[in-house]
Amino acid sequence: MFAHLPPLNSIRVFDAAARLKSFKAAASELNVTPTAVSHQIRGLEDRLGSLLFERKTRAIELTEEGEKLAQAAHLALQQLSIVFEEISDTHTTLTLSTTASFAAMWLVPRLENFHQQNPQIKVVVQTGEQLQNPEKDRRIDLVIRYGQLDGEQANKIKLVTETFGTFATPRYLESITRIDEACLIETRWQNTNLPVISWDRYLEEQHKTGRIRQFDQEHHVIQAALAGQGIALVSSLLVQTALKEGWLTEYDSRHSISGLTYYLMIPSHSMQSNKVRLFQNWLIDELAVHAAESTASG
Repeated sequence: MFAHLPPLNSIRVFDAAARLKSFKAAASELNVTPTAVSHQIRGLEDRLGSLLFERKTRAIELTEEGEKLAQAAHLALQQLSIVFEEISDTHTTLTLSTTASFAAMWLVPRLENFHQQNPQIKVVVQTGEQLQNPEKDRRIDLVIRYGQLDGEQANKIKLVTETFGTFATPRYLESITRIDEACLIETRWQNTNLPVISWDRYLEEQHKTGRIRQFDQEHHVIQAALAGQGIALVSSLLVQTALKEGWLTEYDSRHSISGLTYYLMIPSHSMQSNKVRLFQNWLIDELAVHAAESTASG
């Protein structure tokens, strides 16, 4: 019945090249050489008697026939992946991309809860501040990022909007009597598109001055505060564990600053994935616990 179909591996190679619009990028994703990718594509074209790509000097583009095959190949591979995952009794891997601070200070300390509930799923966390396009990289199952999220956006699922507060160790707060004696620590965003959240605003409202130190990662700011180096202006979400354990305490609970919104991006190739659905539900439940604890403490 299916004797006329090409080998599945050649379809995988074609799908990667079609999505990434590059033989070199496809080779990197599949851990093969660009020559091997080119050979597989040429074999498909010879078998079909039609060109699937237009080769240009520094780019490739799908032909009309290539577009048709790309749509069918993507859907077929997606369905195979979902069914294989559902019936397989082996461990499956979920790969997510997020920021280093969210991973280090909130997600990783809680992952054991997810593993206990879903021992068959291994979670791999990739971190970086630059937003990747998960539609072009099938190795990424979902993305957690933060920023300004205005209204409903088709490919973004709102998780939680944070607030920024002021936090330090109890011992550090005992060592100062006025804020102008303190070292005030804040984050200088690597992503310049994000709104500035700074001690300057707080000091201006209080008609105070202070010494400000900056780091370009929020978890570095938190680590500096934990080391007793000053008062950190950071997300109350990311210091949740430190507050619960008593390592940090809030300096001024009367003043907080609206922060950014954490949101989830699920690429089309993961929309029907059971492992992604399980992780999404767990994540929302964990964040609901944070919201309840924050409301109770407030």
